[in-house]
Amino acid sequence: MAFQCQRDSYAREFTTTVVSCSPAELQTEGSNGKKEVLSGFHVVLEDTLLFPEGGGQPDDRGTINDISVLRVTRRGAQADHFTQTPLTPGTEVQVRVDWERRFDHMQQHSGQHLITAVADHLFGLKTTSWELGRLRSVIELDSPSVTAEQVAAIEQSVNEKIRDRLPVYVRELSLDDPGVEQVRGRGLPDDHAGPIRVVTIESVDSNMCCGTHVSNLSDLQVIKILGSEKGKKNKTNVTFLAGNRVLKWMEKSHSTEKALTALLKCGAEDHVEAVKKLQNSSKILQKNNLNLLRDLAVHIAHSLRNSPDWGGVVTLHRKEGDSEFMNIIANEIGSEETLLFLTVGEEKGAGLFLLAGPAEAVETLAPREVCTFCEDYCWQSARLSMSRNKSGSW
Repeated sequence: MAFQCQRDSYAREFTTTVVSCSPAELQTEGSNGKKEVLSGFHVVLEDTLLFPEGGGQPDDRGTINDISVLRVTRRGAQADHFTQTPLTPGTEVQVRVDWERRFDHMQQHSGQHLITAVADHLFGLKTTSWELGRLRSVIELDSPSVTAEQVAAIEQSVNEKIRDRLPVYVRELSLDDPGVEQVRGRGLPDDHAGPIRVVTIESVDSNMCCGTHVSNLSDLQVIKILGSEKGKKNKTNVTFLAGNRVLKWMEKSHSTEKALTALLKCGAEDHVEAVKKLQNSSKILQKNNLNLLRDLAVHIAHSLRNSPDWGGVVTLHRKEGDSEFMNIIANEIGSEETLLFLTVGEEKGAGLFLLAGPAEAVETLAPREVCTFCEDYCWQSARLSMSRNKSGSW
């Protein structure tokens, strides 16, 4: 059977009756990223305005008598609505759909049908699967590669058809209808019941589909193909946005452009060149800084050796530096009689250490010396091939 959401994808409210309500659990992802199990109920209605996930399209969100529906799943010819509040069978209820989410899914799903049909018509590129993502959607094409020219041609063609305001309509065919053979599709689910639902874009495509769709391509507004990349098993993934997602993407891109204009002190057309110049300057500065650190390490090593306090245990800490900086000091000093403890990094942040000197002293004192220095920080030693040095991080 077709649900109310499939018969009229634009309906936002619907009155129906509760058929059953049974205890159930729902596994979700908590705010900390860990799986959580919610206790609640599976509510079955005589008919539903809320689309159960299927055909690559996520399920709807909404309410039943102002009770939030957290998940909708299809089970044969019925839909299970997960709520955390029970509803009495036989009760007449008002169902409302989260329209922003629904319309977004309608735009992305109809957009996928359109891109799939055009890619096949223009270049024989067959769609093998698709995913309606939270931010963007992906179509998997049965080809090891898709050129930038092909992507541009597909995008131009789909937007021309949107401007042509082509109608989209739904038909239901019986399994033995000869028209079924002329309809594109990837097969029916094992538990399919009733007639076959066919979504047609006039003069473009007919496809077996259970999802919700716009009634006219003009409701897609615009489609933007963001690009293509190599997928699995000689497939190519094409990423796209449709409708309101394009507007949101443009607003975000425009905000980023304005921020870069303020930071780089130049117009948007010069952003790339300005960043290239900054990168080149940064590489030169990093190279110069590295050379200066090396020279400083040699100078510090010589100063330590010439110090009247030289001998026994020598410690040194600098905020700036890296493992190479410490190794240069240790190698320049080159003493087997003096225990040298070097550290670099912020006192209250991450850092590096190097303990050098007589092998026996290093092996015996390393954990004790580091823990004394780090106090609350965890010491980890990196096992090096050099017997006289111990180094690691805190």
